[in-house]
Amino acid sequence: MGKGKLAKFADMASYENVFQYPYSVVEHVPFEMQGHWREQYFHNGNPIVLELGCGKGEYTVELAKLYPDVNFIGVDIKGARMWTGATQALHEGLKNVAFLRTNIEIIERFFSEDEVQEIWLTFSDPQMKNPRKRLTSTYFMERYRKFLIDGGIIHLKTDSNFLFTYTTLMTEKNSLPLLYRTEDLYHDERIDEATKSILSIQTYYESMWIARGLNIKYMKWQLPREGTLEEPDVEIELDDYRSYHRSKRSSLDKAK
Repeated sequence: MGKGKLAKFADMASYENVFQYPYSVVEHVPFEMQGHWREQYFHNGNPIVLELGCGKGEYTVELAKLYPDVNFIGVDIKGARMWTGATQALHEGLKNVAFLRTNIEIIERFFSEDEVQEIWLTFSDPQMKNPRKRLTSTYFMERYRKFLIDGGIIHLKTDSNFLFTYTTLMTEKNSLPLLYRTEDLYHDERIDEATKSILSIQTYYESMWIARGLNIKYMKWQLPREGTLEEPDVEIELDDYRSYHRSKRSSLDKAK
């Protein structure tokens, strides 16, 4: 029998690789390590990569194993899920991994200008009803600009046709440099071996979606710091399936 939520939270309170600052806390307690992750936690000058909405943290941990000279931080508000990756990282002695439990809506409070090189968005909730909650929206792009290096890379890996189409339109609308895009990640012969090793990392939920026959989509683009960002004004067909353990939240067929 696995540990319950309370036991996991008790564990993480003592974990040296976990920092817990939900919105209710950070409002009253400033995050003093903002701008100082390298010297105060990682103790090196290596690049920092974030996984936003990291869930159980499998992707963060596996990326850290592949790239020991890069620092990885998994971010999510669901602490009971994050416990899995944080525990694994501790047990395996991975010093280039950290986890931040907070609301992604306030992510810019934890990092300073030019502190982060790349962002991974792995199977984010498509938020079909609310563009401002989509992690690939211009609302979030503006937040990322505050700490991502100029021209930093953002990766999206998703099973959602809606989110993938929306993100494609968002990058096109704002002329963001598109580095790679595929609608069927595991059957795309253009991918080189080095990229395959990264993209083949599968989270728990991803394996469930693949088993259901859903194509996994992937794209990466650069985010320049300058320029006004605009939302795409196009209606997009909603996903016609129910994501794993999620109910269909709308009776509509399309949304912007």
